[in-house]
Amino acid sequence: MSKKESPLEQLNPYLPEGSFESVVEYIIQHKVHLTITRARQTILGNYRHRHLDKNHRISINGNLNKYSFLITLLHELGHLLAYEKYGNKIPAHGTKWKSEFGKILAVFITQKIFPADIERELLLTLKNPAASSCAEASLLRVLRKYDPHKPGVFLLEELPEKSFFKIKNGRVFSKGNRIRKRFLCQDMTTKKMFLFSPVAEVELVKD
Repeated sequence: MSKKESPLEQLNPYLPEGSFESVVEYIIQHKVHLTITRARQTILGNYRHRHLDKNHRISINGNLNKYSFLITLLHELGHLLAYEKYGNKIPAHGTKWKSEFGKILAVFITQKIFPADIERELLLTLKNPAASSCAEASLLRVLRKYDPHKPGVFLLEELPEKSFFKIKNGRVFSKGNRIRKRFLCQDMTTKKMFLFSPVAEVELVKD
């Protein structure tokens, strides 16, 4: 089964200590249908606005650490608040969404939910929230410290040049030079070149 609908009390283990009551208040107030899913490769969370007899719907990947889970949930709640205020005729990650996400994120920062290193990065994020909830490289690096250890898995920037690595779909690449903010890497099967984020999680392939 790919996903499960969670009664509110089952949400608590996914959240950092001290955040449950505030999160539930938003969910109840805005009648959110929350679903916790298994890991998805391309997204961490998703929001769909209410329609006809269906409430607002938010889904969050259940494999995230507690701080990533909360930030992703707040990201999606930012979409909900922007929709309720401005409708669906606004850019998905434009200034209006950034404003609403920033406001709700500030509430949880004020409550001292996050460790000092994450809080420091979030305060920087408030100046210009990224389109992806954990997209900013410096924030992702800090959040990754709170993930369970994954043997053989590294950030691409941690590997030496010309290392071979595998991504989640099994494709193998060779790490090349850094071009501005990304690394140019070659697909070892097709020989085509692709740009990768330095903080992409990859599996080291030994010679």
